[in-house]
Amino acid sequence: MDSAGQDINLNSPNKGLLSDSMTDVPVDTAVAAQTPAVEGLSEAEEEELRAELAKVEEEIVTLRQVLAAKERHCGELKRKLGLSALEGLKQNLSRSWHDVQVSNAYKKTQETLSQAGQKTSAALSTMGSAISRKLGDMRNSATFKSFEDRVGTIKSKVVGGRENGSDNLPSPTGSGDKPLPDHTPF
Repeated sequence: MDSAGQDINLNSPNKGLLSDSMTDVPVDTAVAAQTPAVEGLSEAEEEELRAELAKVEEEIVTLRQVLAAKERHCGELKRKLGLSALEGLKQNLSRSWHDVQVSNAYKKTQETLSQAGQKTSAALSTMGSAISRKLGDMRNSATFKSFEDRVGTIKSKVVGGRENGSDNLPSPTGSGDKPLPDHTPF
């Protein structure tokens, strides 16, 4: 029988005919008969309870078979619709993320972080302006002017030699116009 055409009526004469791997092991009546009756129950009451137990166990087996058939049918429908476990997971994550975004805690956190970002930006801007102003003040100081003059003097001496047509800088060893020996080992 295919899963779409199965009879799910519990009172159906076909309810026990489904074959499935999910079956319950029924109570063995021979073992049950060997166990002593509970004190205070008559044989008729005990027999009635055993019959009800057997009926309930049979219904459990049927319900498991129906559930298995419904799960197979659900899987077939999802396969036909192109829905996979990954697609379901993606939908669940999307729905959960949306639920988080509309929560009050998320909104309050977002507002707080936004305010903190604005305050940090303002503080960094103020600090940048203060640093720029201090560097400007330092550049106009006498110490910096003296340092700038010295660097300019050294630069003019170094660049000045090249502007005169001589690409050879004076040798620190005082060797004059002799080129330095090549001691390259390779």
